[in-house]
Amino acid sequence: MKIIVSIILTALLAFIGGLYLPWWTIAVAAFLVALVIPQFPWKAFISGFLGIFLLWGLIAFWKDMENQGILSSKIAQLFHVGSSSITMIFITAILGALIGGFAALSGAYLRTK
Repeated sequence: MKIIVSIILTALLAFIGGLYLPWWTIAVAAFLVALVIPQFPWKAFISGFLGIFLLWGLIAFWKDMENQGILSSKIAQLFHVGSSSITMIFITAILGALIGGFAALSGAYLRTK
């Protein structure tokens, strides 16, 4: 149950922080949630990873649908991953998820010390 609460809280804090602060606020949100909610470090990593993965994946998909996939397909061509906008959405979500996961892991390790 704590992991579900952590995932939702991480995504919510990262979304609210992202409205007013720079993109790296996702790391601060994941860190703070892992610091406040006691979990094993691997569970904290998973909750931070999934919270940010879902958030950034949904936001990227939403923004991609707003512009009919034009921007993401052009960026995909620049990165030589084809012209698939789904691939770029997945890459975006994975990069954000790794940042969130490692930030949550750091928070969990700081809590155990």
